[in-house]
Amino acid sequence: MNSENLENWKFMKHNIKITVLFCFGLIAVGHAQVVSLDSVLRAIDQHNPMLQEYDNKVKALNTYTEGAKSWMAPMVGVGTFMTPYPGQRVMDDRDKGSFMVAVEQDIPNPAKLNANKNYFASRASVEEQGRARQFNVLRSEAKSLYYQWLIADRKLKILSENERIIELMVKISKIRYPYNQGNLGNIYKAEGRLYEIKNMQTMTQGEIEERQYRLKSLMNAPHDSRLEIDTTTSVTFEANQLMYDTTELRSHRSDVKQINKTIDAMRFSQKVQQAQAKPDFAIRFNHMQPLGNMPTQFTAMAMVSIPIAPWSSKMYKSEVRGMQYDIEAMKRGREAILVEARGMLAGIASQLKRMQEQLNNYETKIIPALRKNQETVMLAYEENREQLPIVIDAWEALNMAQMQYLEKMEEYYNLIVAYEKESEK
Repeated sequence: MNSENLENWKFMKHNIKITVLFCFGLIAVGHAQVVSLDSVLRAIDQHNPMLQEYDNKVKALNTYTEGAKSWMAPMVGVGTFMTPYPGQRVMDDRDKGSFMVAVEQDIPNPAKLNANKNYFASRASVEEQGRARQFNVLRSEAKSLYYQWLIADRKLKILSENERIIELMVKISKIRYPYNQGNLGNIYKAEGRLYEIKNMQTMTQGEIEERQYRLKSLMNAPHDSRLEIDTTTSVTFEANQLMYDTTELRSHRSDVKQINKTIDAMRFSQKVQQAQAKPDFAIRFNHMQPLGNMPTQFTAMAMVSIPIAPWSSKMYKSEVRGMQYDIEAMKRGREAILVEARGMLAGIASQLKRMQEQLNNYETKIIPALRKNQETVMLAYEENREQLPIVIDAWEALNMAQMQYLEKMEEYYNLIVAYEKESEK
């Protein structure tokens, strides 16, 4: 193989390696699933174990409801009736006694069965609202993690740009140093800033990984799966004036709905106790087969309870009165929650309005002015009309403003999450 063919073969081999690496890169990227915030929330709703626990509780109570109107099992007995002890003298056939078969059935009052069924059904509604309340907590946590990841991604982009700028500073200063146009201390200072940026990149990447693992935990996704967020996600806020009305809040908040359902359940429980004043019934049939030469006999009996007796009615009457006090206490607690929520929503909305003004100042005034200053100083440095410390100071001012802007943005997003959690929007 001549030298020309050898060079061609090396060139083709190099291209093949690049192609293979590129394909593996595509495969690796393909494993990372880009998920929107809505997809994350749907996955949590469907797969989170905490919510599945509530789902099973609801199913259990619905199953209990199906059997709430069941009767007690009948009782069957066998034995002897009026049979003399062994060794006793029997004067007549009638004295031999009988072999007896007994059947007994309790018949509960229908009003008690209906009250019990309604009570179990109401408990299922309480658990359903408990699930909605838990989902609101998990949804707020997922939103907060998603937005923090979004901010961290933007921070990485700014750090990457800063890295490029500092590397350019170091490169220019090293070129000029041999010609006595630079200071060795300034070069070391710039290199120190460069490594600080690399540390911040590492720290930010760690924060992203931590958010990723926590989101996967909330979604109950495999720990070895890879997630990527939609970096084009936009977050907006509009205060809902209706949310300051406690009537409107009552129809949105799951914790208030849960209290309402708990009150309904306690009222059904009251009806269960009130139904204890109604009588229960029972029937009993006994068949006697004589052991001697006597006719067969039977007894049939119908029985009814007397729950209005003073020594038995005191218990359920006190239960009804005690539950009424519990209901009134829950009503007061519900009003306290609504009043507190209204105040919190108004306060958060006010904070968000002021923060919007601050973010707008960063976006339209502070950062553009500092960027122009940095670009101007950098251009002067490239033309050897400015010193490196001045360039570093200009860059640090811009970098600090950008980091403060992102911190303010993250705080802004967290307040939006808090507002939406309070209003369950």
